[in-house]
Amino acid sequence: MKIAFVTAGAAGMYCGSCMKDNTLAAALQKLGHDATLIPTYTPIRTDEEDVSEERVFLGGINVYLQQKSWVFRHIPAFLGRLLDFPGLLGWVSRFAVGTKTDRLGDLTVSVLQGRDGNQRREFEKLVRWLTDEFRPDVVLLTNVLLSGLVPALRERFAGPVLGTLQGDDIFLEALPAADRARSIDLIRRNCELIDGYQVTSRYYADFMAAYLGLPRERMHVVYPGINLMGHGGSREFRDRPPYTIGYFARVCPEKGLHNIVEAFRILRQSPGAPECRLKVSGWLGRNYRPYFEDQMQKLRDAGLGGSVEYVESPTHSEKVRFFQSVDVLSVPTAYREPKGLYVLEAMANGVPVVQPRHGTFPELIEATAGGLLVNPDDPAALAAGLRRVLEDPALRRRLGEDGKKTVFARFNAENMARETAAILAQYHHPDAARPAPTEAAAP
Repeated sequence: MKIAFVTAGAAGMYCGSCMKDNTLAAALQKLGHDATLIPTYTPIRTDEEDVSEERVFLGGINVYLQQKSWVFRHIPAFLGRLLDFPGLLGWVSRFAVGTKTDRLGDLTVSVLQGRDGNQRREFEKLVRWLTDEFRPDVVLLTNVLLSGLVPALRERFAGPVLGTLQGDDIFLEALPAADRARSIDLIRRNCELIDGYQVTSRYYADFMAAYLGLPRERMHVVYPGINLMGHGGSREFRDRPPYTIGYFARVCPEKGLHNIVEAFRILRQSPGAPECRLKVSGWLGRNYRPYFEDQMQKLRDAGLGGSVEYVESPTHSEKVRFFQSVDVLSVPTAYREPKGLYVLEAMANGVPVVQPRHGTFPELIEATAGGLLVNPDDPAALAAGLRRVLEDPALRRRLGEDGKKTVFARFNAENMARETAAILAQYHHPDAARPAPTEAAAP
């Protein structure tokens, strides 16, 4: 099957959706499918081998300039191609990553208008390339914020078009209210032309069906899977202090760094608590450095500045070493996480997790038996959960072993690819009726 994955680059930062899309495309290729990951806006960034197309469509510079001035909507084609040069887009991404989402409302609306928006030329280029040159069997949009492409694509492409739901609401919620309402309305209209959806959890399927007004019966749950290369090696199991608590995710309020910082303070100041350290890693963008420094200052004020460490982990091997260096992981998100890749990565290395009881986490913990759930946005409850895991070596060992076994058996890239291919194949068959929704079974 020839599959066109249209994904969105994340302006130079490590993005869970981009990394999952890249892992999925690579796994489909290993299964023998002609799967091509097609970046839009900017090149993607991943700590694994990048399998995406070198060419970038809807290049971020063109998209932005065409929004701001009619002049750039009519520049010669060769100038437009120069502005889409991947090296230039990658360089500009270093500055664009600091742009706040609430300033992108008018641009988001215009892009969702597709050929009726200011970026008409860019959409026409992508549609022509897909239908005249690439000619796929099926098109999969890796988020519905790209659905402005669908009306124009439908005029030239008779095959199935599917969308992925894996965090679209997080971006939409950051838009000004009027732009958010207009964007959701446009997504609903565009999605009337989408055949079905791949969703990363049952929770998120239910939520997005209500949030965007999309048909739940067309949603197929495929849990994320990770590339297991390098994961799962031998690691020291500590049965006595000092212990290390890990946080591995983008450093931002949504991912809840402030929650783990406060829980760590409560834990360390609790009588009889085991000696432990906090180790933090993940993408730290320029716009969130003040937030990060505020959290570090809280620990310094509590006399715990020497017990916290931030380490960069830009490569796959460094990420694995991080997980193998901690005794328990917690990413206590403030929002309802739809994927939770870091949970699977921790478990793949035998590390138990303590996570909030919301989003996809209850499903992942139930399926893997690799961690504990605590009340969301409750640092005291999180501190108690962490203490329970640290003080009970037998529990910690059992959670780690159960989680690792299940991730290797079930939540791997090959299984994710096989389940995705099965869904796409049902839609691709020209005589098949629309398939009934599927729910990924817990192992």
